[in-house]
Amino acid sequence: MKKQQYLKWDEYFMGIALLSAERSKDPNTSVGACIVSESNRILSVGYNGMPAGCPDDEYPWERTASNPLDEKYLYVCHAELNAILNYTGTDMRNAKIYTTLFPCNECTKALIQSGIHEVIYLSDKYSDTPSVIAAKRMMKSAGVSFRQYKAINKDIVLKL
Repeated sequence: MKKQQYLKWDEYFMGIALLSAERSKDPNTSVGACIVSESNRILSVGYNGMPAGCPDDEYPWERTASNPLDEKYLYVCHAELNAILNYTGTDMRNAKIYTTLFPCNECTKALIQSGIHEVIYLSDKYSDTPSVIAAKRMMKSAGVSFRQYKAINKDIVLKL
């Protein structure tokens, strides 16, 4: 008889996104993303962080500063964009992305252009911001579906 308490696909891929978020050095918001093919194969993962070659000790992690150049927003690469840029294949058409935070408008443009057709997100805590409102508007226009992941409240302990 097979094991009954195995992870379903949504649980597995959101778990990968959550694990990827653990690589982020952002002290406020760690985000992870996992891009998956139509046949449930992982194509790529990403997390929010500084671009390659930009040491994360030399760039700011502050949310607010008197000078915008001292805030993280001009420098950090979002998890969804990192996952797209980390992909080494040739085709993401009809793929889906699992992300721990609803994508911003800029990441949404890249998701649409990459051919991703579904977004499964864990949190939508910025739902009332212009960035997320614009993202949802673009997704609807482009036929990209989105849905919130339904947490199962299961703890998984990894001994590393």
